[in-house]
Amino acid sequence: MKLTKKSHACVRLEKDGRTLVLDPGGFTEEDAVLGADALLVTHEHPDHFDEGRLRAALDANPAAEIWTLRSVAEQLSAAFPGRVHTVGHGDAFSAAGFDVQVYGELHAVIHPDIPRITNVGFFVDGAVFHPGDALTVPDRPVDTLLLPVMAPWSKISEVIDYVREVKPRRAYDIHDALLTDLARPIYDRQIGALGGTDHDRLAPGASIEL
Repeated sequence: MKLTKKSHACVRLEKDGRTLVLDPGGFTEEDAVLGADALLVTHEHPDHFDEGRLRAALDANPAAEIWTLRSVAEQLSAAFPGRVHTVGHGDAFSAAGFDVQVYGELHAVIHPDIPRITNVGFFVDGAVFHPGDALTVPDRPVDTLLLPVMAPWSKISEVIDYVREVKPRRAYDIHDALLTDLARPIYDRQIGALGGTDHDRLAPGASIEL
């Protein structure tokens, strides 16, 4: 399986000639959805969900489908009947040849005065876990954790403790568009030293084989 990092929270996974794209939001390159056979969206915030880009992907590939939670599905399902699937915690499905399990229910707390929205994480092929905007811990071993390193709802001690709790074999940064280049080495050093696992980050457009 090939993983390509796109800007912010978006990644592309490719296997056997098919492509799955997770969270192509407004901070992500417009070409992130090109050629997608399946799209997964963790929640409705615009840095994870860009309606125009999803519609473009579905228009470009009549066989493409989306799996997401209800708040996102309701905005797309009428225009693409049968191609937008609502999922929640505990669900499992196959998307473009990838086996996916769904974990989590709520977005992390931004502030007590801000109501929490729903959020799901996606565990792909029993190997790659994308938690969206939550620090959800799956009930099974994680090989590759896509780690949200910087957000209005988190601090670095929570990120480090999350890595320690999940215990992945390796962790790659996501949710990093608001992190300045000056801060990145600090995050690299502290997560790498204290997280207890191999930690790395990929530049947008860079790929690795898993």
